[in-house]
Amino acid sequence: MPHIDDPQTRRANLDYIRASMKAPLLTREREFDLARRWRGEEDEEALHELVRAYARLVVATAGRFRNYGLPIGDLVQEGNVGLMQAACRFEPERDVRFSTYAAWWVRAAMQDYILRNWSIVRTGTTTAQKALFFNLRRLRARIDDLSGGPLTGEGRAWIAGELRVGVRDVEAMEMRMSGADQSLNAPVAETGEDRWQDFLPDQRPGPEEVVIGMRDGASRSRWLAEAIGELSPREQIIIRQRRLSEEGATLEELGRQLGVSKERVRQLEHRALLKLRASMERRVEASDELLPEA
Repeated sequence: MPHIDDPQTRRANLDYIRASMKAPLLTREREFDLARRWRGEEDEEALHELVRAYARLVVATAGRFRNYGLPIGDLVQEGNVGLMQAACRFEPERDVRFSTYAAWWVRAAMQDYILRNWSIVRTGTTTAQKALFFNLRRLRARIDDLSGGPLTGEGRAWIAGELRVGVRDVEAMEMRMSGADQSLNAPVAETGEDRWQDFLPDQRPGPEEVVIGMRDGASRSRWLAEAIGELSPREQIIIRQRRLSEEGATLEELGRQLGVSKERVRQLEHRALLKLRASMERRVEASDELLPEA
């Protein structure tokens, strides 16, 4: 779903990008020192210096995803969230540069944002689907297929082999990415007042179905109350407190209340449920016999 940045937002984004590119680079020793101070002492100044130094990494990564129709400023914000997560989880003792570690978090944050906002239709949830979404265009370019039209069978098979997914997965993702979201309020044709939403079937129950459902619900409630009344006093207590209460009582609580063991409460509950089922079945059968024959 494409977004449009207003001029003021674009200027703010450019200012942020320029400031990020001017931030001084950190030496390995300085980087590890800042990370240790943040993890060990919760030194916020150390955290801010570490994050500012690698804001350029966020900007560079956002540039790689600029063709997905989302504002560069939003991508940068999501990348900064990933950068903060990386700073909080980074372990200097593992002897890995922070930029290498943070790159994964920044990229993952942006990819998740794109998948959530690129379309109102959920595009991909599994690792294979995400890889397919973010690599389909690149792989199409490798086979010189930039026409935007449907892939050939050979092209789909080659991409499926490269990403180790099924050909049907490639075809499904291709269809999702080729069609833009369309408003249901959009007119069907340039002339006329019909809109797409006018052709959607109404799945709501009709008035007769609502009345029948209300009547059936009232009957079931009455039958259940009558069936519970046929139980013994202890069985009624167990069913009401275990099954009909918002916060169901535990077997141990009921055992203390009734002066029996937890196992005995479980046995009484099981027996009561069997009685209720048999009682409800009898009432349903009796009700069916009263219905007029078709």
